[in-house]
Amino acid sequence: MGVEPEPDTRMITLDDIKQAQARIAGVAARTPLVQWPAAPAGEAWYFKPESLQPIGAFKLRGGYNKIASLTEAARRRGVIAFSSGNHAQGVAYAARALGIRAVIVMPARAPEIKRAKTAAMGAEVVLLHEGGEEEWRARAEALAQEQGLEMVTPFNDHTIIAGQGTCGREIFEELPDVDLVLVPIGGGGLASGVSAALKMSRPDVRVVGVQSELSNAAQLSLRADEIVELSNEQTRQTIADGMRAPRVGDITFSYMRHYVDDIITVGEDEIRAAVKTLALDARLVAEPSGAVPVAALLNRRHELPPAANVVAVISGGNIDPSTLAELLGKPEE
Repeated sequence: MGVEPEPDTRMITLDDIKQAQARIAGVAARTPLVQWPAAPAGEAWYFKPESLQPIGAFKLRGGYNKIASLTEAARRRGVIAFSSGNHAQGVAYAARALGIRAVIVMPARAPEIKRAKTAAMGAEVVLLHEGGEEEWRARAEALAQEQGLEMVTPFNDHTIIAGQGTCGREIFEELPDVDLVLVPIGGGGLASGVSAALKMSRPDVRVVGVQSELSNAAQLSLRADEIVELSNEQTRQTIADGMRAPRVGDITFSYMRHYVDDIITVGEDEIRAAVKTLALDARLVAEPSGAVPVAALLNRRHELPPAANVVAVISGGNIDPSTLAELLGKPEE
């Protein structure tokens, strides 16, 4: 059943993204494009490993841009976020860099590596043992109200999107003749920012989102032209824990409708194989969510537009060590 979003007419500009670039400089890394040598004849494939960020994921871009944009009064009160992992670390890192308090509401089932790193960066972690994203949000909103904290949402925010857009701007600056960019989609913040940055820089660049077949709310929404929500029970089945959002935001959906050309899906075995291929052949550690665009390149190239220069964004590398060991140790079929 679809839920029609309220119209949102305000969208970021290229200047907003350039200002975000200046704001995050020296805090977030300018990640390189790593060429993949096994691309088919006539094509060049590049990976953009956001796994090389200080927190191991792209979320630092948006989190820092949002918090650094707050008023001094808001900073003094502190910030709060709800997240299963990478956004939590982005907010915690940004808050520590700016010397302000951060409270993070996390599900107890979040990967231990992400919970531990969030706490190690000085954030106050509040664990919830039951419920899904709506329950995490409600708890965070209640704490924000009680303690006067500023909410930093994971994706459904223009300033967050502008920060994530710096990733797309870097792609264009390093590879101006890029033809096709693949971006993983959870709640849609990264896809919104990257696609906006690229399309505003060069409208003919194709941007395709990639999701797990088990958590494809964005794909269903784009095809239906209205927000479609999946059950938490379904989305939890994917190994790609960073894209288990049961629905995209109304703001991110407006960007994806405007800038994303298509969204395709990949299977769980393809995601697992992509993590292994990246680690062994590209020497890049990717969490399953980050490997999803690479899985699409390796297995679904026929579903993608023709292109000479292709970039796949690897959104993060915060994979649980036991999961990585399992995937690397699994024998070839």
